[in-house]
Amino acid sequence: MSTKQALLEPYKLTEDIILKNRVVMAPMTRSRADNPDNVPTEALEATYYEQRATAGLIITEGSQVSKEAVGYINTPGIYTEKQVAGWQLVTKKVHDAGGKIFIQLWHVGRMSHPDFHEGKLPLAPSAINPNAQTYTPEGFKDTETPKAMTQEDINRTIADFKQAAINAMEAGFDGVEIHSSNGYLFHQFFSATSNTRTDAYGGSIENRARFFFEVLDAIKSVIPENKIGARFNPSLHGIFGMTLDEESIPTFDYILEKLNAYNLAYVHISEPFTDVSEVPHAETQIAKRYRKIYKGTLMINSNFNQQSGNAVIESGDADLVAFGKPFISNPDLVARFEKNIALTDWDEATFYVPGKKGYTDYEKVTE
Repeated sequence: MSTKQALLEPYKLTEDIILKNRVVMAPMTRSRADNPDNVPTEALEATYYEQRATAGLIITEGSQVSKEAVGYINTPGIYTEKQVAGWQLVTKKVHDAGGKIFIQLWHVGRMSHPDFHEGKLPLAPSAINPNAQTYTPEGFKDTETPKAMTQEDINRTIADFKQAAINAMEAGFDGVEIHSSNGYLFHQFFSATSNTRTDAYGGSIENRARFFFEVLDAIKSVIPENKIGARFNPSLHGIFGMTLDEESIPTFDYILEKLNAYNLAYVHISEPFTDVSEVPHAETQIAKRYRKIYKGTLMINSNFNQQSGNAVIESGDADLVAFGKPFISNPDLVARFEKNIALTDWDEATFYVPGKKGYTDYEKVTE
């Protein structure tokens, strides 16, 4: 591999944000906010993200916009003053280390459990059980049939995302990413297999995308459009409770085409998480398809390595590449790419457990 690598070239994300490279730290749930208020702490989250601040951009783990949005234990929120104060510790450390950081705004929808909601059912577009599991304080439990959201629920959730964006700016983030992916609330609205509504939020592709665009418009009313990103997983199938059908890809075609009218920081898309080559109506080459549709900055992720990451940028199919698990065990991932140093393997047993082990104790070998 030549010493000049596409991944290591700088990138102008916005007029105000120049990324020092095109290596993005992908959002990853790590479940370290194991305190009663789900607050990020200096010892854990702030240290963890600071260690990885050589990434061109960090996107934090999904952070719930309200109590209703929770679906996993020990995940941090962005809806209370204490949480904002905790995130201020994170953004200061990352910025002091020369990094840029967006927060991922999250609502899991039906991928939750009544244990998180004082016995109440989770919210979703329709009362359809995803038949999945979620990790509760008492361990993995089967999901239950959720409550179909009323117009009041929808309005409240839009307001929650709007306030979360305001809170994110107060916390010092460079921007926000709307988590519209991986079988969570917005994705549930997009899919006809999880959204059987007969009102303005169901039926047609335009209706099923309406909720996302109402949230986006609410957020851009309080922060600049170019501080907003959005994440999508068009060919997700068979996991996170999602089933791909003949309207799935046309729905994402519509959404990304419509997003050309916005001045977003980026659109973040995932290659298929599983083998969908035999799945009817699936798209197996996500970056290639959506590079033709979306005219703004395109970020791609899912199982990229140094070689394939450089290749997808060189081909012109993406501008930025998000790396997940490699960043867990290689806080100095960018330097390892630069010096062609072998990567440290990650320990999956420590992905979601409390404490420093498997979180802030991976060594940098490039210093």
